[in-house]
Amino acid sequence: MSRAARKLDHINHALSIGQQRSHGFDDIRFVHNSVPETRVEDVNLSTKIGELLLSSPIFINAMTGGGGERTEAINRQLSEIAADKKIGMAVGSQMAAIKEPEQEKSYRVVREVNPHGVIIANLGSEATVEQGKRAVEMIEANALQIHLNVIQELVMPEGDRDFTGMLKRIENIVEGLHVPVIVKEVGFGMSRETAKKLEDIGVLIVDVGGFGGTNFSKIENERRSRSLHLFNDWGMTTTASIVEVSQMSKNLSVISSGGVQTGSEVVKSIALGASAVGIAGYFLKVLMERGQAAVADEVEVITEEIAFALAALGVNSVARLHTIPLVITGETYHWLQQRGINTQSFSQR
Repeated sequence: MSRAARKLDHINHALSIGQQRSHGFDDIRFVHNSVPETRVEDVNLSTKIGELLLSSPIFINAMTGGGGERTEAINRQLSEIAADKKIGMAVGSQMAAIKEPEQEKSYRVVREVNPHGVIIANLGSEATVEQGKRAVEMIEANALQIHLNVIQELVMPEGDRDFTGMLKRIENIVEGLHVPVIVKEVGFGMSRETAKKLEDIGVLIVDVGGFGGTNFSKIENERRSRSLHLFNDWGMTTTASIVEVSQMSKNLSVISSGGVQTGSEVVKSIALGASAVGIAGYFLKVLMERGQAAVADEVEVITEEIAFALAALGVNSVARLHTIPLVITGETYHWLQQRGINTQSFSQR
C-alpha cells in the first residue's frame, strides 16, 4: 500500500473509531473561588512553549498531509481557521512528501494560506537532520515535532520493527536545527523517565500525547488481517502524563494532548502543568461531519470557556493557572500515588 493510501486509511478509521475519552480529566476538580476579583476582559490567553510564543494556549495538532487532494483540502481548511482565529497549527508527518515530492503541496498549502501564523512541521523519530531541515523549509515552520509512535508501528502491518538509535537521532536534530524541536507521543502517554531522557539530550518541549484520545492501535488493527489486541488498552492517561512530566522537570515546556475537546479540559491541563494544548481528533471529526464553519465555532467556544474559567479562578494569565489549587481523585490519583508523586502539592498550593 502506498503512503498516500495509508494516510487516507488513517483518516477514515480515526473517524469511524472516534476518541475514547478516557483521558482522566474527570478526576480533576478545582477548588472554587467565590471572590475571584477578576474581569473576563482582562484575561490574557497568550502562552509560551520553550521559546515559541503563542497567542492562545490551544492549537490544531498534527493530523494529516501526504494523502493527495483530500488531505490537501483538509489542511487548507484547518489552516484557514488557524489564520482567522490566530492559533497555531501542526501538520501530519511530512515523510510522505520527503519520499514522494508530489505530496509536498498537501503540506505547503498550510503556509500559503497562513503566511504569518505559527506552523509546526512534523516527522517521525527515524528522521535524519537533513530530513528535519527539509520538513521545516517545506512549510517555513516555526518549530518541528518529532513524533514517537512505537506502538502504532508495532501494530501497523507494514510498520517498523527496529527502534534503536531513536534518542541519538533526536539529539542530532535538536542540535542541527535552528527552530525549536517538540517531541510528541501519539496517544500512549509519556512517563517521567522518558521525559528525563529527552531533557538530557537537549529537548525543551514535549507533547505528552496521552491515552484517551485517538487510539492508533485500534486504527492499525482495522488494517490487519488478524487483530493484535495487546496494545488496545496500552498507555498512560493524558492527566497522569502531564503530572509525571511537569513534576519531573521545571525546565521542560509541556504540551497536553490526547482526547482534549473542551475549555474545561484545556484549563485542567494547564493547571496540572502544561503550557499549551493540542487538539486534533475532535477538530477532524467536527470538520468531516459539520464543516469548516463548525470547527471555527468550536475554537471560539473553547476560547471563551478558557477565559471564563480563568476569571472564575481569579487569575488573568495562562501561566498563573499553575498556582491554582485543585484536587486529584480516581484513577489519576491512584496512578500518581503508586508512582510516588505527591498529589497534595496540588490541593494545598
